[in-house]
Amino acid sequence: MLRLKGEQVYLRALEPGDLDFLYQLENNPEVWEISGTITPYSKHILKSYLDNAHRDIYEVKQLRLCICTDKNALIGFVDLFDFDPKNRRVGVGIVLVADERDKGVGSETLRLVCDYAFSALDLRQLYANVTADNERSLHLFRKLGFLQVGIKKDWIFFNGSYKDEILFQKLRT
Repeated sequence: MLRLKGEQVYLRALEPGDLDFLYQLENNPEVWEISGTITPYSKHILKSYLDNAHRDIYEVKQLRLCICTDKNALIGFVDLFDFDPKNRRVGVGIVLVADERDKGVGSETLRLVCDYAFSALDLRQLYANVTADNERSLHLFRKLGFLQVGIKKDWIFFNGSYKDEILFQKLRT
């Protein structure tokens, strides 16, 4: 079982018991903007997703890990998506429950997942897409050494208006 541990959190694979948390988070309209979701998910669909979560990142081109506290509380997810083994890159996104933000958890999670991607997956780069008004995420990715390499104008349409999306990259040194 994959388990990456930091001082405040550890990352682990999805488990069947995560269904209720996944259902709650995926159906929270506050995160739909970053996930691209436009309709709620049923528990049946999410259970099917969990049943297949064991599949290899090389096969399904994505990996979702649970972010857990040292007290084993599930507080969020980190996603590796659009995995491209030929070009040795992957996208990364993090979502945390509101109560766990601004505590250093995001930084530790991103550090752990970067270490995993660069060492275990032998990737050359990670990238992230962040809306221009998401100050917390902009700060997080800059703090962890991601460089802003582009702006996608009017990229995200949400709640009746367009937002720019910032593209960040971090290359393995």
